Amino acid sequence: MSISNKMILLVEDNPDDEALAIRALRRNHISNEIVVARDGVEALDYLFGTGIHAGRNINIKPTVILLDLKLPRVDGMEVLRRLREDKRTSLLPVVILTTSSEEQDLVKSYSLGCNSYIRKPVDFLQFTEAVRQLGMYWLLMNETPPV
Repeated sequence: MSISNKMILLVEDNPDDEALAIRALRRNHISNEIVVARDGVEALDYLFGTGIHAGRNINIKPTVILLDLKLPRVDGMEVLRRLREDKRTSLLPVVILTTSSEEQDLVKSYSLGCNSYIRKPVDFLQFTEAVRQLGMYWLLMNETPPV
């Protein structure tokens, strides 16, 4: 799979944070397809081809999921738990991208099987650099198992 075929699923309910993440990726020449889900239900529907995404080819999976924790309807922890429980999605790389600095969120995220936990830097330049590094790592360097 070439880098251009690698898709990112961004699960983010805050439109400003969504725009900032996409802008940071594009600014760093990461032009891969970015699918956005604005809450946990939409993310699960996309990944399992249910609800508003019924009939979607679920064999097309994101290379990495950038998952916010504080989401409406179904929160990020529950999304992560459901992904890890299902063999179709249990191996998908999940990066928690959050403003939470609560230690319990960090510990619980790892205990549920996240692959990385990144606190969103408040400063735009630091945020851009963080997104550049995670994009380069997950899209270029990291090898994912066939799913």
